[in-house]
This record gives sequence, C-alpha cells and structure tokens, in this order.
Amino acid sequence: MKGRILIMAGSDSGGGAGIQADIKTVTMLGGFAMTAVTALTAQNTLGVHEVMPVSPAFVIAQMRCVMDDLGVDAFKSGMLDRPEVIEAIAGVLMTAVGIPYVLDPVMVAKGGAALLQDSALSALKSRLLPLASVLTPNLPEAEVLLDRRIGNRMEMVAAAHDLLALGPRAVLLKGGHMEGDELVDVLLARGGAAEEFVTRRIHTRHTHGTGCTLASAIATGLGQGMSLRDAVVRARAYVHKAIAGAPGYGSGAGPLDHTAGMATWPS
Repeated sequence: MKGRILIMAGSDSGGGAGIQADIKTVTMLGGFAMTAVTALTAQNTLGVHEVMPVSPAFVIAQMRCVMDDLGVDAFKSGMLDRPEVIEAIAGVLMTAVGIPYVLDPVMVAKGGAALLQDSALSALKSRLLPLASVLTPNLPEAEVLLDRRIGNRMEMVAAAHDLLALGPRAVLLKGGHMEGDELVDVLLARGGAAEEFVTRRIHTRHTHGTGCTLASAIATGLGQGMSLRDAVVRARAYVHKAIAGAPGYGSGAGPLDHTAGMATWPS
C-alpha cells in the first residue's frame, strides 16, 4: 500500500507548509514522497519574506527523472506561481494518462503574501483544471476561480457544481474560512451528488499548511488505490488530528503536528 506520490510545489523554510509539509504527510500515511520544487521561499509563521523562482525547464527535469526511474502512482501540485511553470507541468501531466492528480490551487499564504501571479490564473484554469482528478480550493481560492462571493453552505454546494464545470473530475471545496463552530467541506464528483463533511472547528491560530497537508493526504490515498471518498475521509481525519496536536511554534500561524498519533521512540 506504499504509493509513489510526486509533488510539484514550493518549499517552506519554516517547515509547516509546501514541500516540507507534503513530504511529512505522505510519509506519515505510508506513501513514498517525491518532489519537483517549483519555487524556493524564505518564510516562517509570520509570512513569506522572499521567493526565488525555479526555471520551468528544471521543474520538468525534476519530474521527468523521477517518472522515468521511480514511477508515479499519483501527482499533487501546490504553489505554481508563474504561467510558464503551469504550462510546463501541464505538458508533463498530459503524458501521464490515468494517473490521479490532486490540484491544490495555492494563491495566498496564511500571512497574506500572493503566491500566484495574476497572469498565472488563466493558465491554471485553462491548462491544469481539466487535468485534475480532484480540485481542493479553500473558499477564497474558489471565489477567485468563480469571481464571486461564497457566503454560506448552500452557496458552497452551488460553487462546487460551478467549479466542477471548469473541468476537474471532482471538487473538494473547503469551508474553513467560513465563520462558526462547524467546519464544512463539500465533495462533488462528476455524475454524483454533493456530500457535506462536517467536523467541530478547533479554535487555534496554528493552522499553517492545512491545505497542503490535506491535498497531499488525498493524493496519497489515491496513489494507494483508495476511492476518492475514502481518501478524503482519511485525509480530513489526519489533518484534524494534526491541528489538535500542533506544537505551538512561532509567533504567527504555527505549523501542525504531522506526527500526530505516531508512537514516539524512547529518548
């Protein structure tokens, strides 16, 4: 049940999100994490301070050498900040027919820094959404993709249908930005009915990397042969436990505990 997961995303020097969170998540769920770094960031719990781009050619080189030698059971993408990188990744994914692809449309960091250039949005919608097995936007990202406000659960369901019409085979619309003690996510796949998943909100500022973690957890499940629904259920449970066990590091939006529930070695 290993699952070889190739992640295309930016790094996080603070270790809470991005490639670092992705690797931790895939490993904790029994998969094998592989990476194609799309950008380097200097960031901590207070925000993103600098971004160093990686050339599209080198992103492709990372993907190709992994695919040609190790093989891939599922793809996941996170921070893809430039249209050139999106175009490059789309070109590679089009050759990987039948392999699940989880698209997390990362647009803004927890601290407010833009992680997707304005010029990249149209490329994301036209080139990557039609290739995605599942799209995992939070509410602000969904509002950008649909160019409208989403204010309640009924509007979330309608938004999930409209996001599905943009091309992905399934959508998991995350409701963490909605106010209230209940956290609602909406899952909708082609040919199916919308399903709402409801959990009790954990009131904490330590939620850095939740989107990266959830998407990578879903990709791991798909790469291990799980159904989409089962992968989502396990991923949500894992993220909830990781938030509950957050170590409290940093002065801002702190990281999760990706090892939550794992027995510790004697010190």
